Amino acid sequence: MDGKTKAIVAHIFFIGWIIAFVINLNDKDEITSFYIRQTLLLHVLMFGGWIQIFGWLFWVAALVFLIISIIPALQGEKKELPFVGSHFQDWFKSL
Repeated sequence: MDGKTKAIVAHIFFIGWIIAFVINLNDKDEITSFYIRQTLLLHVLMFGGWIQIFGWLFWVAALVFLIISIIPALQGEKKELPFVGSHFQDWFKSL
């Protein structure tokens, strides 16, 4: 599986993220590692969507970030999410 495909799989719900993470453990790829770190933020936001009062804000933010993130992944490019992408890349370098 090439890096672009693994990066796209990381965007498919949390299960896709886990699959991409496990596959990337054996066959490290720079673009896959980049999107694994980035989509971790998306999945955290989706879990935040369970909060009753502000949950819808988390879902909207996750959807917007998902769209912003998956377009460059489909093109095989690396592009950080606005505002928080660089922080997640720094915090989770080991992934």
